[in-house]
Formats: sequence, C-alpha cells, structure tokens
Amino acid sequence: MTSGSSAKEHRQIMVVGIVTALTLFGDSMLYIVLPVYWKEVGLDALWQVGVLLSVNRFVRLPLNPAIGWLYHRMSLRTGLFLSVGLAALTTVGYGVFKGFAIWIVLRAVWGIAWSLMRMGGYLTVIRYSDNTNRGRLMGTYNGLWRLGSLVGVLFGGVLVPFFGLRSVSILFGMMALAGIPLIAASINLGKASGTYQIDSTRGSGNTVWSLQVKKIVISGLTVSLLLAVFSATLTYLIDTSYPKGVPWFGLAIGSTALGGILTALRCAWEPFLARWFGQRTDGSRGRLPLFILSLAAAAVCYALLPWKLPIGIWIVIVIFVMVTSTALGTIMDAMASDAAKSSSVITVMTAYSVSTDLGAAIGPTLIYWVVGLRYGVTSMYLACAAVFILIGLWYWKEYVTKERVYLGKEAEVS
Repeated sequence: MTSGSSAKEHRQIMVVGIVTALTLFGDSMLYIVLPVYWKEVGLDALWQVGVLLSVNRFVRLPLNPAIGWLYHRMSLRTGLFLSVGLAALTTVGYGVFKGFAIWIVLRAVWGIAWSLMRMGGYLTVIRYSDNTNRGRLMGTYNGLWRLGSLVGVLFGGVLVPFFGLRSVSILFGMMALAGIPLIAASINLGKASGTYQIDSTRGSGNTVWSLQVKKIVISGLTVSLLLAVFSATLTYLIDTSYPKGVPWFGLAIGSTALGGILTALRCAWEPFLARWFGQRTDGSRGRLPLFILSLAAAAVCYALLPWKLPIGIWIVIVIFVMVTSTALGTIMDAMASDAAKSSSVITVMTAYSVSTDLGAAIGPTLIYWVVGLRYGVTSMYLACAAVFILIGLWYWKEYVTKERVYLGKEAEVS
C-alpha cells in the first residue's frame, strides 16, 4: 500500500466518520431535551419519553440481520445513502410531527438508519484497512462519530431553549443531508463486503463460525452489557452517593449536570484516544495485550465505583472507567473486523452488531431490576468486575501462545 493510497483510504474513512456524526446530532439532542420538552412534542406522560428513547435500540435487534442481508445485495454507497436519507427524514420529523404514535414510528425509522450507518461504517473500515492499520482506522472512525453525540448534547441543549425543538430539529436534519454529497464524492460503487465470502463447498473446515468469531461475538455481547450498566447508572450513583450535590467553586453541581459534563468529556477525547488505542494494537504483538490490560483496569474500577469515596477520587475512577470503555470498544471493533476479514465480512459483522446491541439493551434493564434491592447496585458492580476478569482469563491462553510466537521471532531477529 503506497503512502498516497493510504492517505486516500484514511480520508474515505474519515468522511464516513464525519457523515455518521452528522446523522447523530438529532438523536443525541433528544437524550438531553426530550425529558424537559416532552409536552412540546405532544406527549402525555414521562413514561412515554423512556419508551421513545429506547425503542430504536430494540428495533435494531431483529433488524441487524436484515441489514446484513441488504448489504450482501447492494453497494456500500447505496447503504450509506439510505442511512443518511432516513436519518435526515427522522430528525426533521422531530420538528414537524407531534404525538406519541408518530414519534414511535420516527424513532423506529431512526433505528433502521443507525443500523445501516453503523454496519456501513464497519464495512468501510474493513474495506480500506489491513492488519497493519485496522485498529488505528477503527479508532479514527469511532472517535469521529462520537463527536456527533457531543455536538448534539451540547448545542442541542443550548439552542433548544432559545429557538425551540422544532427549529433545532429541522436545522440538524438539514445538516445531516450534507452527508450525501460527501459520500458521493468519496465512496465508490464496489461490493459492500469488500471481500469474497467463504465458499461452503470448499470443505467442512471452512466455516464462518470459527472459535475466533464465536469468542468475539460472545465477548461483544458481554462487554457491551457491562458498559451499559455503567452508562445507565452514572447519574444514579452520583445522586445516591452524593445527594447534596458535588462542590465546585462554591457551588453544588447536581447529578445530571456532573453526569453530562463527564459524558461530554468522553465524547471530546474519543477522536484522539480511540485512535491512539487502536494504533497501539496494530503492532506485531497484536490486540490482546492491551485488551486484557483494559479488562483488568475495568474490573478494578467497577469494584470501586459503588462505594462512597472522597468525591475527587471517585471522579478519577469514573474517568478511568470511561477511558477503559473507549479502549475496549475500539479494540473489540478491531478484533471483530479482523475475524470478519478472514471469513465472511457481512455475516460476522452482522452477528457482532446484534450481540453488542443486545448487550446494550439488556444492561440497563438488568441493573434497574436489582437497583431497589439491598446492596443490589454494589453486588451488581462487583459481579461486573468478576465478569471482566473472566473474559480476560478466557483470552489468556490465546495471549500466552501469541506472546511466545512474538518473543520467538524477536529472538530470531536478535
């Protein structure tokens, strides 16, 4: 791969990351403004807000296989075009339509748009990367689309009180449409998978469901569940551990404000930190050393989170949890791409997408099922820490084997 072609491929991945970010403005905005402005959009009760903010996740679970089937039959560019169009339509719809029923439809359509875009992003990275740069490019892509969440949260929260949800939604929807010319200029009409699929007639040994694929699918479900537990309970932990607020320059910051600041902080560092973590795993030692280290760090932090510690120490632990979340998300996406590249791209990435979406949907439900029990949250976080350790032990033998191979090669060179 020449430096010129490498730069061009890196630019194409950046374009898709930026397009993904543009489509996220409206969705991310809703998580901040809908719990406050729910009457403005024609809702009758707060429980409807919860349904609307989660329905897109549940829609994706049965849809991901269908999205994978579509990408088998259409070009990558077509899928990205469809995603941008649907995302723009739903975002503008937030400003045009009122009522719970029509908003259910809008949020379901957004779930389709996000499935198309997320799968398209994975396939773009796989198409334009190889084993020497896949982690770095996956980190670049993940970091860029996270900026969309940051813009939606910050600018949506600031603009809606002044201009109203209707105007801001239409503005964000129009901005999403800017992704269409960007895709047209950057992505060609090649096959979405970017690689040949395994021919099942070549023998029973050639199966998509290798041990590597099974491990990344199961790990994807489990880790996304554990990370979703933290995301769903961050403000709850702040509120219960520090009910009088967190002191800040003589003021008491509430749980939602501190949670928003910490979440925005993570979105801000993603473009840099995700790329850095990904690049660290592209070397000859592979992705497992940093992956296992991140699992161990997450286990320690989760074990400390539910205890009432000095607020400064506790916030540092939270930041470390979010850093490990960035590392684990980037490394696992790269590992899934590695497994897909060596077998069936769309099939493996579809299975991985379903597993991570399922984990993200189960996590909040699981933690709030035990939240009312005595020591329920503490027990759940300790259990999560134990599961992180178990995942690390599951990969330990593979890590030791690859490390011996690496050290052997180093000895031969020296």
